[in-house]
Amino acid sequence: MAEKKLPIITINREYGAGGRTLAAVLSEKLKIPYYDRDFVTKTVEESGFDKEDVEREGEEISKPSQILNDFLNSAASFNSSHDEIFKAEKNVILELAESPCIIVGRCANHILKEAGIDTISIYLHAPFEKRLKRTSELAEYGNTKPEKYMEERDSKRSTYYKHYTGCDINDASDYTFCFDVGKIDIPHIAQIIADVADNDERSEE
Repeated sequence: MAEKKLPIITINREYGAGGRTLAAVLSEKLKIPYYDRDFVTKTVEESGFDKEDVEREGEEISKPSQILNDFLNSAASFNSSHDEIFKAEKNVILELAESPCIIVGRCANHILKEAGIDTISIYLHAPFEKRLKRTSELAEYGNTKPEKYMEERDSKRSTYYKHYTGCDINDASDYTFCFDVGKIDIPHIAQIIADVADNDERSEE
């Protein structure tokens, strides 16, 4: 008998495009949990790495670090912290996907696709000025200019995604939906996704 079963929802995004905000709104609408910053705690438990290591290396890698990582991985006895943290995150993602939830970032869309797990995958982008305004509001950039900080975060996320999936993070073919937050605001995006999720019937075995 067919029964409604909410899917796993994954969200990738440009920095400042509102991925965390969308996850929170969807979580409230669909009454399912979302995982973003608290994902770090679960990965710390899984990996044994310090919280600071997971926060720094759990979704981003610079191009020089990637080159060094690839070079050192040629040594059979070497396991980089990036790789070990990614393995731990992968295990956490697969565990979370045992029940409906929303996962922000961490290559979750690709990991779940490879595992054959049905998802609604989202990518958010927005005009530079809109993201810059949001970046300034978040005030995470410290002594770095917000423009530079935003570009660095996007570059590191893109490099990380490419390194572990072999795909471009902004390739529309990797997602169910891509939204321009400059043209469609978060509440409307959330409603579209909620409608699709709520009306998507799956067979419960």
